[in-house]
Amino acid sequence: MLRGKGDTLDLVLVSISPQAPARPNWLRAPAPVGQNYRDLKDLITGLKLHTVCESAACPNVGECWNRRTATFMILGNVCTRRCGFCAVQKGGPLPVDYDEPRRVAEAVAAMGLDYAVVTSVNRDDRKDGGAQLFADTIHAIRERVPGCKTEVLVPDFQGSHAAMKIVMDARPDVLNHNTETVPRLYRQVRLGARYERSLDMLRHAKELSPATPVKSGLMLGLGELNEEVLQVMLDLRAHQVDILTLGQYLRPSPKHLPIVRYVPPAEFDELKRAGMEMGFAHVEAGPLVRSSYHADDSHAAARC
Repeated sequence: MLRGKGDTLDLVLVSISPQAPARPNWLRAPAPVGQNYRDLKDLITGLKLHTVCESAACPNVGECWNRRTATFMILGNVCTRRCGFCAVQKGGPLPVDYDEPRRVAEAVAAMGLDYAVVTSVNRDDRKDGGAQLFADTIHAIRERVPGCKTEVLVPDFQGSHAAMKIVMDARPDVLNHNTETVPRLYRQVRLGARYERSLDMLRHAKELSPATPVKSGLMLGLGELNEEVLQVMLDLRAHQVDILTLGQYLRPSPKHLPIVRYVPPAEFDELKRAGMEMGFAHVEAGPLVRSSYHADDSHAAARC
């Protein structure tokens, strides 16, 4: 059963402790093995690229890389923010590599992709937050692999509408920006981010390009209440978000935020049904779902 209004805030918060709940048997991902996995790893290494699959310790790297799909991470692999959930390295940012868009496009061509996903670390050191390199990467992929669709998973650009316009002017096929969690948990989970700012950036993207599907996602299991999750979903629909992803938070290391609980698959199914009733064009929900999981299927559903 989903927890509802009968739960009190104190009861949820007290469950946050160093001792995590036992990992359930149904939460298993394929091991990162196989020829396609090895070939893709060699390609990414040879082109000196980064993927969020590896940098963020995604549990689906085995499945996705064996399907010859990956999420490219531009602007280096060091993030200027210190979010409590994320495995990406934190610290002083790397210099911008302006040849990176060309090499991403080369990898897309070598992999024979017809759908590419590009994300980045936060680059709060840059006035545009890295928006121009997103645009350059979209253009490079389109030039090298005509017909390949590109989804971009962008940071909040510190609320800069001008930065979002740079990205949307490049005409991505999907604009994704993750809300990550409920407002009450932002100070613990998304240090340096603001819930209202993320909603504003999602709505602004839709205003700039009404025909472009806009996407967002949340992690569950951090101590949120069901009523809070449903309210975030309603807020996202009110801000014209078309595609929603819901997945289980998995703790990358003992230094990261603890898992409060593992959300059963049946609860994800209930939330998916609720999301479709709210009017989302597509909801991808499940314990191992991540932002770009089956992204091509989400795009196809949203364009129907």
